[in-house]
Amino acid sequence: MPNRSLELALLGVLALLWGSSYMWISLALPSFPPATLIALRVGLASLVLLAILAARGLRLPGDSRSWRLFFVQSLVNSTGPWLMLAWGQQYAGTAVSSVLNSTSPLWVFAFSFLLLQSGQRPGTRQLAGALLGFGGIVLIVGVGALEDIGRNLVPQLVVLLGAALYGIAALRGPLFTAYPPLVTATGTLMCASLVLVPLSLVTDRPWDLAPDLTGILSVLMLSVACTALAFLIYFRLLSTLGAMGTASQAYLRSGIGVFLGVVFLSESLDLETFAGICLAIFGVVLINWPVKRNLQVTPSMGKEVS
Repeated sequence: MPNRSLELALLGVLALLWGSSYMWISLALPSFPPATLIALRVGLASLVLLAILAARGLRLPGDSRSWRLFFVQSLVNSTGPWLMLAWGQQYAGTAVSSVLNSTSPLWVFAFSFLLLQSGQRPGTRQLAGALLGFGGIVLIVGVGALEDIGRNLVPQLVVLLGAALYGIAALRGPLFTAYPPLVTATGTLMCASLVLVPLSLVTDRPWDLAPDLTGILSVLMLSVACTALAFLIYFRLLSTLGAMGTASQAYLRSGIGVFLGVVFLSESLDLETFAGICLAIFGVVLINWPVKRNLQVTPSMGKEVS
């Protein structure tokens, strides 16, 4: 990696963008129902990336294999998890959903033993970081949230399945190394739009909506910053920090959400939450700690996850 400090800074930016998305979603929901909000998020982000793509003189691939990869990635990276979280959180509760949705690094670790060859699997240090980071999330959300796990079991399992899809999405990163991050992000969001926009038209009748200015500005922030820019960073990090390192941003999102609440919503920061933030950061540091490689051994390519 040419500049690890830059990549870690980008990891923090990605966590900031996706961590702040909860705030923008809460501001936009009074104006837009969930399916329409998600459709606008990916649709507008696709248009932004298409404009950047044209400005840079890049083209989307024309072969069916590339678009099949993009479509599957859209299902596991955006369409599936976002719809699952939107539905499951209504019944599972915000606290429990936050805990379950932050398990993606643990899923990456588990799935790596099924989908990767031995030389590419995370090590013990990364597992320790994943467990410590998850413990930090529990402290941030509140240990009491664990008491509700098992109630409303089906919605909780749906949220957990969404986190598992994030893990699969991260492990599919090596399939896109031949494409610039801009091309992969654009193709993936375009495929997500093909599913979500028709769903919105059927379920929400968005032409009858009358959004206010706050809702419109929130959607724009959610689309341009938290989706278009975030996906560019995400696909870059998959090729530099790897699946486990990129997934570790899930542990930073909750801390950023707390920080934004303290700064903008005058919320308080108690000792337990502060300890959780510190533990989550320490977990991310362990996950992304540089590993010395044996230069005489060339790691083999992993299995294709299509």
